[in-house]
Amino acid sequence: MMAEWCKPAGRVRGVLLDISGVLYDSGEGGGVPIAGSTEAVRRIKEANLKVRFCTNETQATREKFVAKLQNLGFDITLGEVFAPAPAACQILKERGLRPHLLVHDDLLPEFNQIDQSNPNCVVIGDAADNFSYKNLNQAFQVLIGLEKPVLLSLGRGRYYKETDGMKLDVGAYMKALEYACDIEAEVVGKPAKMFFLSAVSDMSLEPDQVIMIGDDIVNDVGGAQQCGMKAVQVRTGKYRPCDEQHPTVKADGYVDNLAQAVKILLEHLH
Repeated sequence: MMAEWCKPAGRVRGVLLDISGVLYDSGEGGGVPIAGSTEAVRRIKEANLKVRFCTNETQATREKFVAKLQNLGFDITLGEVFAPAPAACQILKERGLRPHLLVHDDLLPEFNQIDQSNPNCVVIGDAADNFSYKNLNQAFQVLIGLEKPVLLSLGRGRYYKETDGMKLDVGAYMKALEYACDIEAEVVGKPAKMFFLSAVSDMSLEPDQVIMIGDDIVNDVGGAQQCGMKAVQVRTGKYRPCDEQHPTVKADGYVDNLAQAVKILLEHLH
């Protein structure tokens, strides 16, 4: 039986891939690749499909993150990776915003060229152990002291999976600051439409020519679908069986892992 999401396969020219939970599970020592995923990326490229990697990863600079993935055996280059921090820097420059940063120490170099004096906004990322009361309160104090508070959030994930279990993501802390300041954050990264569309545009394709493969039913699948893409959820990473009964988002397909998704896609390409 033909998978529904493969019906437009003749039009498919590109693939958007989430990284954490799809290619690999992060964790101590750099994490571990998910079975069959390095080969799956190679097969996508050998089939002459364009590929971009859309990640909300904010615990490292893009350069370090890509180097880690290359060391794990992935055929991936810096220019193929779309991450929130570079996109946020562009927004900060365009709007003359000077951020107070509540981010992971390893992400700080991404903001080296950005004026951070006398902050007029807050940028929050997956700060991990930097999410202390003291640091959250400092961010709150900056926001509450502004006439028009601006909070930029690098993604809005609830949680993600590492090798030793689920971990709270930036969205939980974003919501705390939203609630305390009675504001709404601007999300940079998935599921923001602009983030997906910039990756699609970089491939010189239209959304209906691209399939998104991710492990997050809301931010990967829902975000891609609102842009006009088909989206498939893998049963790896943060996937939970209840995702398949999500009240507002239904994936175009569910697959065991990236390797299976690529196998099905390539079978229907020709």
